[in-house]
Amino acid sequence: MKKTVFALAALGALASGSAMAQQGGDWVIGTGWFHLSPQDSSKPLTVTSPIPAVLPGSGASVSDSDTLGLNATYFLDSNWAVEGVFGVPPKFKLNGTGTLGRVGQLGEARQWSPTILGKYFFNDGNSAFRPFVGLGATYVWYSDVQLTSNLQGALAQQFGVSPFRVNTTAKLDSKFAPVLNAGVAYQFDKHWGVSFSVSYIPLKTTAKLTTTSITGLPVATSQASLKLNPIVTYLAATYRF
Repeated sequence: MKKTVFALAALGALASGSAMAQQGGDWVIGTGWFHLSPQDSSKPLTVTSPIPAVLPGSGASVSDSDTLGLNATYFLDSNWAVEGVFGVPPKFKLNGTGTLGRVGQLGEARQWSPTILGKYFFNDGNSAFRPFVGLGATYVWYSDVQLTSNLQGALAQQFGVSPFRVNTTAKLDSKFAPVLNAGVAYQFDKHWGVSFSVSYIPLKTTAKLTTTSITGLPVATSQASLKLNPIVTYLAATYRF
């Protein structure tokens, strides 16, 4: 009788482990919260035409941002996986520093950065707790780029014209960038789990500004280079199919 009880218990443990096991062909989807914290630096604003000049001591910093994230992971086997990561485009605010500090907020933009990662999960597929590391790439582009009236006025003053007679628009360069990723995943049962990861993205862009008259004639162009290098944390609830 005792042997039968022990055998049934062992079978139950094996069945439970099998149910928890992650294996090739599994899909895991997740949704949660991104926090993006730029480790930023910038070069001075440079007028490129009509007369090249540098605004000495000028600079800019980028605010932190939060947004909703989504991820989908496909397991090639019990350790290796491929993951796509997406998010509602976060809005970043650009603030003046140095001699542009008096201007305050310079502008804002939304960042799009879909990412693909190759990931390796440590421990075996039966483990509830699994650290992981990942390496991948993202393509970053920007939309809804807007400049504040304060910056519009400062640029008009720099070019010696009335702020009511000119308008300045901006465009941010798109870039591919590598993504370094590490984190942990915990599986509560066969389907539900949670994960937390930290990513670092070496990223820089150039803001190109074009100032035109109210009739559309070119007045001046200028640009500023920004290093963003964000650290991105992501906490997500996950569901395994």
